[in-house]
Amino acid sequence: MTVVMGRGECGSHVTLIFTINDDDDEIMNQGSLGAGLCLEQGVETIARGIEGDFNIDIRFIEGMGKKNLYERTLELLSEEITDVREYSWDLAVKLKLPLSQGFGMSASGSISAAMAFQRALGKPHEESLRRAFSIAHRVEREFSTGLGDVTALAAGGVERRISPGAPFSGELLNRGPGLSEGWTGKIEVILAWKKDSGKHTSSYIDDEKWKDSISSAGKEQMKNLVNGKWDEKRWEELLERSEIFVDESGLLQDSLRLELLKEVERIIIKSNSNFKPLLCLLGRSLVIVPEDIQKGDHIDYDSLINNLESTGFNTIKTKVGKLF
Repeated sequence: MTVVMGRGECGSHVTLIFTINDDDDEIMNQGSLGAGLCLEQGVETIARGIEGDFNIDIRFIEGMGKKNLYERTLELLSEEITDVREYSWDLAVKLKLPLSQGFGMSASGSISAAMAFQRALGKPHEESLRRAFSIAHRVEREFSTGLGDVTALAAGGVERRISPGAPFSGELLNRGPGLSEGWTGKIEVILAWKKDSGKHTSSYIDDEKWKDSISSAGKEQMKNLVNGKWDEKRWEELLERSEIFVDESGLLQDSLRLELLKEVERIIIKSNSNFKPLLCLLGRSLVIVPEDIQKGDHIDYDSLINNLESTGFNTIKTKVGKLF
């Protein structure tokens, strides 16, 4: 009896600016313009296949996720790779960040799982990676769990999305229609949230009023961000335009985000540190970043983390991820 195993891992993504481009009937053309941060922590999966009847058993070994996302990922994968249907699958899933807090965990989970299944079957890396992104984008749009997270993760690092849609599509898995690019460096950030979860992403991206206000604000801030070379010299501009976006879109005033932001700002001032708190969209959480990324090793993260946790915040220190 044949037994195969494969491992997949994908980092998370924090959206800072976005638009909602979902009017196209073709799901691969739906997505968003925007910008954000791809981070190291995300979802890790291990797939084990035993030759036999096609089914899947999903086990969460850390955190608690939604099984239907992983079931749909495998179903779509089996339509493109028929070998998948020759096995009974066990999938172990480790969620390294909480769900529904704006960390792009649905995209991360689907990409990770699609990679694990394909690695178990010995499929070529580049082909598997492109197919994982393509399938994850379809899953995200079907479940309304995201718009541009997959395309963002296909770039990596500090990313900007300059054309909406899936990063790879079609039988040959050619690039686009979604286009993104990123740059990276030794940038550590702090994720901070409280136990009560945020709204589900669909409550915003499927609501006509929110779609109008978010897209209008997003397009305005992306007018300049889509132009010119995208590198570390744009860091300050990204932070500034992210703050303007959450205010003009109306997201700052919704779901107690303003109170959360003000609380973290007070803690940062008390810590006498040069950090900037930015809202993670669409959760009730923040990513706290250094204002000056050149200082690197001279920034005191531990003191701020202690102050945040002493006032009831959950925190994780992580890094901006690599480029794909």
